[in-house]
Amino acid sequence: MNKKDLSLLVLILVVGAVVAFINPRFLYVGNLSNTLNQVGMFGIFSIAEAFVIIIGGIELSVGSVIALLGVLFIDLIVNHDVNWMLAVAAIIASGLVIGLVHGVLVTRMHIQPFVVTLCGLLIYRGAARYYTEDATAGFGFGASFPTLEWLTAGRTNVLGFPVPHSIVALIVVAVVAWVLLHRSVFGRYLYAVGKNEEAARYSGIRSERVMVSAYVICGGLTAFAAILFAMYTRSISPAVHGSFYELYAIAAAVLGGCSLRGGEGSIVGVVLGTVLLQVLQNLVNLLGIPSSLNFAVMGAVILIGVLADQYLVQRRQRVSAAKGRTQPSLTAAPLEG
Repeated sequence: MNKKDLSLLVLILVVGAVVAFINPRFLYVGNLSNTLNQVGMFGIFSIAEAFVIIIGGIELSVGSVIALLGVLFIDLIVNHDVNWMLAVAAIIASGLVIGLVHGVLVTRMHIQPFVVTLCGLLIYRGAARYYTEDATAGFGFGASFPTLEWLTAGRTNVLGFPVPHSIVALIVVAVVAWVLLHRSVFGRYLYAVGKNEEAARYSGIRSERVMVSAYVICGGLTAFAAILFAMYTRSISPAVHGSFYELYAIAAAVLGGCSLRGGEGSIVGVVLGTVLLQVLQNLVNLLGIPSSLNFAVMGAVILIGVLADQYLVQRRQRVSAAKGRTQPSLTAAPLEG
């Protein structure tokens, strides 16, 4: 855990203490369990977003992908009687394909990531609405999948506290992602490409493959999150399901230390960023603040994160310049006769 992560953890503890002081219901077991459940689901696709941001890209279609794949997942297991394990595999495979398409368009066709994923946002949302004829997709009366529901939306009692399985899934995903990013050659390649793609390519790194891999990982994790959300909500209105989720993901990544310039960020930081956002969300709910202000909170969080990143970059530049000026001359002084 680096200094940024420690600072963020302290901030979460301070905010949590303030929230608990303002409204003691924050510490109720039910509220904490529900908050952890939200952290689990939102944290997974925030980690997905972080992979793309680290390479200097952006993924704006996260929410629309969650809506489309959620609709398809429900349709497969409810209306077409597909075994839920096969349906899970099909949905995750679909997410991987979506990520692959985005990666290829960015690297081979040289289209800006913003444009590619913005088009994806519109296409996938429209496809979800067309597929359901703009109707709500749900399990309906009597539809039950006990094992799947327990695995995805269930909770296990641990010392009297109902631990949601979504947070367990997040922990597993975070550990794997941490090893991949911080303890593997591939992770070093991701950071190198994010810092300077051209320099990485000249150093022998196949930057295009690395970038495509980041988008594929993002697509797969987003698909996994889509399944969790579908099982949690049990019904999906394709017009609004997953709306603005990309903002939550970007905000969590930026708060967690990911630079929108690329080349920076940590998995621990992204998870902590998600926790902070959900604590703030919980504060809004407990205080009865209109839910319409949620977007204002998200926008303010992203802006503060970008301003902080800009400040840190300028500070590092000033420090480097100061060190350059004060560095002693390496030229040997002439010897006196």
